[in-house]
Amino acid sequence: MATAGKVIKCKAAVAWEPNKPLVIEEIEVDPPQANEVRIKIVATGVCHSDLYQLFENMHKDGFPTVLGHEAAGIVESVGPGVTEFQPGDKVIPLFLAQCEQCRFCKSPKTNQCERAWDNNRSGAMAPLESRFTCKGKKIQQFVGTSTFSEYTVVNQMAVAKIDPASPLDKVFLLGCGICTGYGAAVNTAKVEPGSTCAVFGLGAVGLAAVMGCSAAGAKRIIAVDINPEKFEKAKVFGATDCVNPKDHDKPISKVLAEMTNGGVDFSLECVGNVEVMRSALESCVEGWGVSVIVGWTDLHDFAARPVQLIAGRTWKGSFFGGFKGKVGVPGMVKAYMDKKVKLDEFITHEMTLDQINDAIELMKTGKCIRTILRVSQ
Repeated sequence: MATAGKVIKCKAAVAWEPNKPLVIEEIEVDPPQANEVRIKIVATGVCHSDLYQLFENMHKDGFPTVLGHEAAGIVESVGPGVTEFQPGDKVIPLFLAQCEQCRFCKSPKTNQCERAWDNNRSGAMAPLESRFTCKGKKIQQFVGTSTFSEYTVVNQMAVAKIDPASPLDKVFLLGCGICTGYGAAVNTAKVEPGSTCAVFGLGAVGLAAVMGCSAAGAKRIIAVDINPEKFEKAKVFGATDCVNPKDHDKPISKVLAEMTNGGVDFSLECVGNVEVMRSALESCVEGWGVSVIVGWTDLHDFAARPVQLIAGRTWKGSFFGGFKGKVGVPGMVKAYMDKKVKLDEFITHEMTLDQINDAIELMKTGKCIRTILRVSQ
């Protein structure tokens, strides 16, 4: 492409400081360096993790930054040493890299990657190096992706090549939320046919977890949320029952225990709230119940009584649904193309990058499942 090897000036939504509206700015995006790929972002979504960084974590070393990590785009150019990608390839950036060389990448037990950890400082949630500049200042790249920009530069180990026929304005959802929830049910919890499940929180991740439980053959899927407006959507993805904790004068764990003869076989916490995590654990049946923490947070300790685990429950966590991105994301794209996974039904609003603050407000107030931000044509 004509822009290869040159600095690109483009539009991006910059978070100059925490807890403040994003500002649409013109930024400079450097050419990709060795083992890097520059991507033209076509579609991106606002995810809870973006809000977490902006409004909850607010780490002083994490700003200024360009947020965004759930997206799809087209390769504009590649740096030296890149052989896996070519300009024109359709891709999804990965906030969880897969170097394919470390002991974690080589193990079937996990989707973690040592080099991914090296590249992301935990508090700032950004690598040390950035290819972004604005007004003479270096702008950080949130989790190494920064998709609230018309162009971004990503290490090749954090990019998944996808079917050239796939619609980018749908499959962008697989960059985070849908893989996270669906995989938590299928890969991490390993939901079994005929089982009983409870999903706490009915945002995109929770609804995807419902969809995963249904795909795994669960006979009963109880959707739990304090916003009853989400219940009809949950049924679209396979929920058989919907419960609002506010409708009851007893703990939700006791409500579910009464509904299921002692508790569910599998529970998934998709909120990122330590109190809800405990409720999800306590909702599991003794003996074999499995509870999975899916919602992202790193602000508070969580707690439980030892006897709750001694009695036979398992408490575990799931990151990006257990998917190894370079393999798992293209596989989920194929599943969508084969009509085995729903995506269209998650999109409730459509906006442009200029409307990013409106999209954030919709997410904050629970008035959307996912808003697609059309970034480039």
